[in-house]
Amino acid sequence: MSRSPPEPSAPRARPAGRAEAMLHRLDWTVLRKLDGALQGDYRSLLRGVGLDLADLREYQHHDDPRHIDWNVTARLQVPHVRQYTEDRDVTAWFLLDLSPSAGFGSNRSKLDVAVEFTAVLARLLTRRGNRVGALLYGDRVDTVVPARSGRLQVLQLLHRLLHRPPAQPMPGGTQLAVLLRQALEVVRRRSIVFVVSDFISAPGWDEPLARLAARHEVIAVRLYDPLEMDLPDLGMVVMQDPETGEQVVVDTQAPGFRHRFATAARRREADLREGLARAGVDAIELATDDDLAATLARFVQLRKRRTQLAAGGALPAHLAAVA
Repeated sequence: MSRSPPEPSAPRARPAGRAEAMLHRLDWTVLRKLDGALQGDYRSLLRGVGLDLADLREYQHHDDPRHIDWNVTARLQVPHVRQYTEDRDVTAWFLLDLSPSAGFGSNRSKLDVAVEFTAVLARLLTRRGNRVGALLYGDRVDTVVPARSGRLQVLQLLHRLLHRPPAQPMPGGTQLAVLLRQALEVVRRRSIVFVVSDFISAPGWDEPLARLAARHEVIAVRLYDPLEMDLPDLGMVVMQDPETGEQVVVDTQAPGFRHRFATAARRREADLREGLARAGVDAIELATDDDLAATLARFVQLRKRRTQLAAGGALPAHLAAVA
């Protein structure tokens, strides 16, 4: 697949209207709440990925064996580990699956949630001097937004998201693997990569996701709507597959149909979780009726406790249940 050409480096005009209004609203309704909830714990979610060797010391219990310097260990006959200082600068990329199924939502659309999530995380990063970029996928990767810093970059990205034409149904459905493979070509410097998608896609996305996770710190942001898990009794309804446009009339009063629907949903959930586990990535589960700030705060807390557990701490019972 050919790579989308980089955007010109000419001075960027400041987007007005919807993007500015939305970012202003999120500053007041989400970011301020998130500031209070995290209380300095951004590093648990948005830590730097560059490391510089700072010192060597003797190996201690609970040290990461991957940091053992085998040459020094062999020479001194005592295990030694390398200590690093962390480069706090972060480059983050948002891989946004904006395919037709993103437009679905019983409360608000998954697309709305994706846009708000991207705006909040991009703003958190850029106001600390970090850079953000994005790849946008509809039926293909049609837009690459180069990584830059600053509030204007967030506004530019929001403007692109808010003014995209609606994605149209396509015969083959979503090919999430295409987006992930394109990211492997575009994102060269080690980065934090947020894959924002409902993961309603043709199979085969787990292999490029694992390859991406081998190079970068990858977080899957899984979007879903409660109606996709449990279909209520709505009588006779016309259901349309947003990916292909195919329509079918179903009787949601029939217990057998609702049972088959729930069984298929559970199977899809199991396949998704197995795919993410094979790829070795963390996931944020974000429903269309969730409180964004609360969900992010819970995720950061869980990652923080996992880091402490890896260093020898104990995981509290209320977190162990969801770990």
